[in-house]
Amino acid sequence: MKKIFWWIRELLFPRRCPVCDNPVNPAGKKICISCRSKLKYVPEEHCMKCGKPLLQENEEYCAECRQREHEFIQGKSLYEYESAAASIYRFKYAKRREYAEFFGEELSERFRDIIKEWDADALIPIPIHETRKRKRGYNQAELLAEQLGKRLDIPVESKLLVRCRKTTPQKELNAVQRQNNLKKAFKISKNDVKLSTIIVIDDIYTTGSTVDEATRILKRAGIEKVYVLTLAIGNI
Repeated sequence: MKKIFWWIRELLFPRRCPVCDNPVNPAGKKICISCRSKLKYVPEEHCMKCGKPLLQENEEYCAECRQREHEFIQGKSLYEYESAAASIYRFKYAKRREYAEFFGEELSERFRDIIKEWDADALIPIPIHETRKRKRGYNQAELLAEQLGKRLDIPVESKLLVRCRKTTPQKELNAVQRQNNLKKAFKISKNDVKLSTIIVIDDIYTTGSTVDEATRILKRAGIEKVYVLTLAIGNI
């Protein structure tokens, strides 16, 4: 019966490929075989702090991390942004929430060992403002955290960090504006936070302003160690 149900579902509501957005070929997979190579993983030569690809092989940190202190301990990202930009856009704005299953599987397979080393008590998705969430219907970072948490058996604390101020989309701002835009944008929803190590989950890392501000608030609440895991990272 399960197999019959699966075939009916595939016929009526075929899974969409996160790259081309067509029904996945072959059916039953999470991504088209021909599309698999179009998503580019962040190379091994990446910044030891934020995870950005390095321009020079003998470097340990990117130019930005050499000039600026980040609040978090370490960050990792799955894809180079340009290769995943169209997919992430649909995931966020075109209601392709089903992509989360594929992305969660990718994150867990790629970073299982480092996540185990981080030994986190919980995953905390970067929240979006409530008005934006009602309009969109979901928070893409929360979907990613849920998929990752399910696979690696890590609790997801999706209501601990709250977006209390509606901000301008970060993609529309330069680096300085991004930092100012996020001031007082987050708050903690409860007084007694019994977590010591967490992983912040978001879809895109660019300058790190969002995760830095979130980390600052989380550390102020008593959380000692904060790591960052994102779906894609850009060089903006």
